[in-house]
Amino acid sequence: MTPTLSYLSFGLDPLSNFADLADTGAPWYPACDIQKLDEERYAITLAVPGYSQENLKISTHDNLLTVTGHRPSPDQNGFILREIATGDFERKFQLADYVSVTGADLKDGLLRIEFVREVPDELKPRRIEIKSGQSPRLLQSNDNCDHAA
Repeated sequence: MTPTLSYLSFGLDPLSNFADLADTGAPWYPACDIQKLDEERYAITLAVPGYSQENLKISTHDNLLTVTGHRPSPDQNGFILREIATGDFERKFQLADYVSVTGADLKDGLLRIEFVREVPDELKPRRIEIKSGQSPRLLQSNDNCDHAA
């Protein structure tokens, strides 16, 4: 059951209906921010309150970043409203070509994953110098060879 505004408006629903929010079994995904740090560096920050380093896994394969987490559901006793997610999640991000993960850090319930985009030199645009007053010369395949006369 998806929470509706009536569940958040205390006093409009009978107290027993709050129990529907405790564990719906519906998948959840941690909220995230994606940030461009500069021309080549990026970061994704995921909100994972209550998850420890041991409960999180980050992997990449075929330009797909996968972040998974496992957190056992605590005892439900005493909760009237439960909105802080627990349980398992999996969040996937498609990475562009030549993007690789440079590091990850977990602090204050925020998992920050940093990336860098490193395009190989041979694929980067390059500037061709234009010379003035000289005729272009094509190199022949034998121009670079030493010939014995």
